[in-house]
Amino acid sequence: MKYKDFEDVFSSERTRRYVVACNGNKRKAMTLYRYNLRLSQEMFTLVSCFEVTLRNRIDRQMTTHLGGDWLRDLVLPGGCFFSDCSVEKTKKIITNAYNELQSNGTYSHSKLLSTMEFGVWKYLYSNAHYRLTGQILLSAFPNKPRSSAQVQYDHSYIFRELNFINNIRNRIAHHEPICFGNPYGIDTSYALSHYIRIMTLFHWMGIDAPHMLYGLDHVNRECAKLANI
Repeated sequence: MKYKDFEDVFSSERTRRYVVACNGNKRKAMTLYRYNLRLSQEMFTLVSCFEVTLRNRIDRQMTTHLGGDWLRDLVLPGGCFFSDCSVEKTKKIITNAYNELQSNGTYSHSKLLSTMEFGVWKYLYSNAHYRLTGQILLSAFPNKPRSSAQVQYDHSYIFRELNFINNIRNRIAHHEPICFGNPYGIDTSYALSHYIRIMTLFHWMGIDAPHMLYGLDHVNRECAKLANI
């Protein structure tokens, strides 16, 4: 494809940064754009696996402590989210999803779980959510390090780590590049730092990520391609 046609498809605003990063070489800029998409695909695969794993580990803990319909029960009258304004946004997300499933006659706990966005699982580790749900969710990370005077590996730490992952998830979902440093140079450190973060949290959950992701994890390969473009 000629660059003119490529630019017409993806817009000059979107492709300009790639051209600048490639010192004006438009053919190379198109290759960089495609490589960024491949890296994004690889990262999104890992993020998706992580999201499902996190959801299931949270569900396991919450089911043990709050019952088999814990997510629905949080927002029903008498539930710990029902009348607490500090978790209003999360309550609204859960309630809307539950009401839709109910109106369709398709409610089940597993279906309600699967409709939740990553942000819901992240916010369960924020102060108000963590307190209201019994301060039990750190047990989803049995292999996390012990806290020290230098670093507190508490729920707030997990929240921050999940927020980083949520951010790259959203960047990829909104077709934003993950192959640049500042201001315009090609740089894979952003993607690699999140890759390490995801693999670390897998380990803290007791997951053998290299075996689980066999045949799926090609992030380092795609980063190498970008670095050598």
